[in-house]
Amino acid sequence: MANSPAKTPLILSPTPLHRLDRLSADLGIDLWIKRDDLTGFAFGGNKGRKLEYLISEALKVGATVVVTCGSAQSNFVRQLGAACSMNGLRCAAVVMDLPYDAPAGKPSGAHPGGTGGNVLLDSLLGVDLRVIPDGDWDSLFVSTEDLAIELESAGETVYRIPVGGSSPLGAYAFYQAASELNVGPFDWIVCASSSGSTQTGLAYAFAGSATQVLGVACDPEPNIALDFAEIGRGLAPLIGASKFLEAEDYLLDFSAVGEGYGIVTDEGSHAIQLMARREGIFLDPVYTAKAFACLIRRAETRDIEGRVLFWHTGGTPALFA
Repeated sequence: MANSPAKTPLILSPTPLHRLDRLSADLGIDLWIKRDDLTGFAFGGNKGRKLEYLISEALKVGATVVVTCGSAQSNFVRQLGAACSMNGLRCAAVVMDLPYDAPAGKPSGAHPGGTGGNVLLDSLLGVDLRVIPDGDWDSLFVSTEDLAIELESAGETVYRIPVGGSSPLGAYAFYQAASELNVGPFDWIVCASSSGSTQTGLAYAFAGSATQVLGVACDPEPNIALDFAEIGRGLAPLIGASKFLEAEDYLLDFSAVGEGYGIVTDEGSHAIQLMARREGIFLDPVYTAKAFACLIRRAETRDIEGRVLFWHTGGTPALFA
């Protein structure tokens, strides 16, 4: 590694990796699952991997408060709150009940609400949650920067973390996580994809191999691969990569988004029930249900075959919202 970033241990790793025997038989593929819902940290989830590096950086720069943003039911805010509590940092987050992509407009439909679930856990962790009216993502980002400036004016040392922890350090965590796959090789790796660092890290880890990394988009924003490419440009020097992945190198499927980010789909609800009733594993309605619904459909139409890994990114508390 050219510059291996410092790490503050938070999760239990490697997370379990095992075969889904019953669903393999149902779908006619050799289906495996990577259990990042079982990281052992703050109700689990993939964000803990990223936070090991992000919190280390925050401590290195002498931060007193970490500022981020997301939806009210953000899995990242919940795990960030826990990481901050463990390391003597304040955590402040600007959230909306339902942020949305401006060109698509605010979607309608059922979605995990702003009470219970992650919001309850944020409260227990002492997160300073600033709830603002629903708007597009850009307006959320502007309000978050306003909060960071406000805190700096009050004498705080602020460490800013982008939505979902999607930064080169966040992607580095998933580049490293690929080394935990001691069973394989896999023909496909399928994961939920939104802010991008999970797919970016995995894409770099398997670049040039026969393994295809498919991100199932949970956000209707059509140009998210451009964001992934930008994250990758920051990741490449960390891993000594000589070549950048461009936007067209990221394999994305937008067919499971439904009406919009955070909106529950019938297909996703079916995926939640199927995974629970066949394998005893819980998915969440915002991310993993949509990703697994896409996997099911592609397996049924033979658009995915062979040995397939579903990377379970967590999010279970949203089921209780």
